[in-house]
Amino acid sequence: MDIPFISYEEMDPHLSWQGITDAMTAGHRLPKPSISDGFAYRGEDTLLSRAAWIDGLGVAVKSATIMPANVSKGLPMVNGGVMVFSDKNGALEAIIDFHLVTKWKTAGDSLLGAKLLARPDVKTVLIVGAGTVGANLVSAYSSHFDDLEFLIWNRTADKATAFANSLQGNHDIKATDDLPAAAAQADVICCATMSTEPVLRGDWLRDGQHIDLIGAYRPDMREVDDAALTRSRIFVDSRETTLAHIGELKIPLEQGVISKNDVIGDLYDLVSDGPGRQNMSEITLYKNGGGAHLDLMTAKYILQKWKALNP
Repeated sequence: MDIPFISYEEMDPHLSWQGITDAMTAGHRLPKPSISDGFAYRGEDTLLSRAAWIDGLGVAVKSATIMPANVSKGLPMVNGGVMVFSDKNGALEAIIDFHLVTKWKTAGDSLLGAKLLARPDVKTVLIVGAGTVGANLVSAYSSHFDDLEFLIWNRTADKATAFANSLQGNHDIKATDDLPAAAAQADVICCATMSTEPVLRGDWLRDGQHIDLIGAYRPDMREVDDAALTRSRIFVDSRETTLAHIGELKIPLEQGVISKNDVIGDLYDLVSDGPGRQNMSEITLYKNGGGAHLDLMTAKYILQKWKALNP
């Protein structure tokens, strides 16, 4: 039996944000996963290998190289692949393009968090970071919240302007060079940067906001300062893949700024009607850690759609 390779170009047009958040919701109602994460480093470069097994769903193994210097060479910063195995007999079912899984997993994770935690009357979304993830967030958030205005901020102002111009016509979107003012204006703030130092500060925030943190994935990376954490009610996609592994929470936990009890819930709690947003004035903060179990849920969703198109 030939093992299919599912490419980005083949399947991306057939997927939907509603479909991926439904798949993630269903996945979080299954038994919790067995997860293995491995990291290797060479200076600023990272080799990330993640595996997950969810009883009743299957197995996925994702390996990726992350090389920031590739950007200046006109090469992709991230390269990799995802292998999907049968839950019943362990057979390899498919190999899926890394970028396809990552697109739908990453923005889908954030969208599901916003569906469960943000106010329903969201009108202005600030995206901090004008990269590929930012463009996917525009698409994802627009699929659920009506009549959105997007503000884009980037360390390099010209890149924010080019990003906004590239999406004009399809969305109400504009670049800004005043991050504190934009943060105060936004109903949702999405941070998707490669920063190791906080770019978003708690004293810029206002009541009722939802903070969506995506970029930090290493133990030395953070996108918000301590004040943002202490002003917010904190949620994560998974306690097991964030608290001890990602600097966003690992550093303030080790320094005693917050405790594990300050992390109110994760997606397993939220999809089971656990404590979420309590009122319209509180600030909710959600750390999108993007663990391997989410790669598995996403890969299985993609494979299911592929099989429907290729009976």
